[in-house]
Amino acid sequence: MIYADNASTTKISERVLAAMIPFLQEQYGNASSQYSLGVKSRRAVEKSRQQVAHALGAMQPEIIFTSGGSEGNSWILQSVSSLYCKEPIHIITTAIEHNSILKCCHDLESRGVTVTYLPVDGNGCVLVNDVISALRSDTKLVSIMLANNEIGTIQPLAEIGVMLRERGVLFHTDAVQAVGHIPVNVVDLQVDFLTASAHKFHGAKGAGFVYIREGLGLSQIIFGGGQEYGRRAGTENVVGIVALGAALEESVAHMTSECERLTNLVQTTVEILEVKIPDILINAENAERLPGILNIAFPGVSGEAMMHLLDLKGICVSTSSACNAGKDEPSHVLMAIGLNEEQAKSSIRISYGRCNHKEDVKQITLAVCEVYGKIVATKMAGSQ
Repeated sequence: MIYADNASTTKISERVLAAMIPFLQEQYGNASSQYSLGVKSRRAVEKSRQQVAHALGAMQPEIIFTSGGSEGNSWILQSVSSLYCKEPIHIITTAIEHNSILKCCHDLESRGVTVTYLPVDGNGCVLVNDVISALRSDTKLVSIMLANNEIGTIQPLAEIGVMLRERGVLFHTDAVQAVGHIPVNVVDLQVDFLTASAHKFHGAKGAGFVYIREGLGLSQIIFGGGQEYGRRAGTENVVGIVALGAALEESVAHMTSECERLTNLVQTTVEILEVKIPDILINAENAERLPGILNIAFPGVSGEAMMHLLDLKGICVSTSSACNAGKDEPSHVLMAIGLNEEQAKSSIRISYGRCNHKEDVKQITLAVCEVYGKIVATKMAGSQ
């Protein structure tokens, strides 16, 4: 099998697995317990918090562990809305956000919150002036993802963040797809809130974190024993948190070389496919993108059909975000960058990761060309 859907999830690394095992077997104490077994778990949780804070340029108390990105996104949006519930509330986001943002915004609209969904350009990039122009006197929060999960576009958050800080508007970024893959510093980005998920950077599923800038009060997301500085109660997922810290530290250590390597894999893939299938369209081709993500439209061919046929050849790619898999509707991200429905449904996403190498590129491009030719031939035979 060749796995090329790393934007969906990543394989736990050997180093991370080794860090997890003791907390599954010997050191299984509750991190809130006072005896030595529990104290060891507490120290492991705090070590991970330190690793995350160091990677992001944050302070340890600003990092709150969660179950993942969707929980963190919902918590921030709902909490800010609750904080200003006695006032008119306006939120600004973009048309290409993850569904955990968009669906939460839709829910908030049903409860009287006003939301502006900003358009993006043909490369999936929001314009800084559009953000500033959308600000109103009742704007309480701006939420813009750092990097898109389908096309990889990186947004100009630092420039936006400076302007929002000057105006006193809270700023949140869904950085799930970016953390561990490109440099992320909360001070440089001027964000107040940031969410991330461990399984996107070779940690374990079911663990993530939220960065909350010091001094900002948010309502509790879970009530109970007062864990996570009283903001998220419940017994800590120690093994997941340990894996998260180890995975992020490892990813940051190899980030520069890995970015260069993945960029080369994507470039080689594009060069081969553009020769073999000249009609392909590289979505968001001219944007600054995450190093491993490549989204390609194959005009006149079903992306879903290509995905399933590639799967039969032992190759894992996707047609859109995993959260939208199985739905007979075009990607909202691809529609937002100007593709029509047919083009959007003809697209597949190849996302390379740490386990992919040059030989995978050869096998993937060969398989893609074979599958594409098979579908085209079948369509031609059916039309005769």
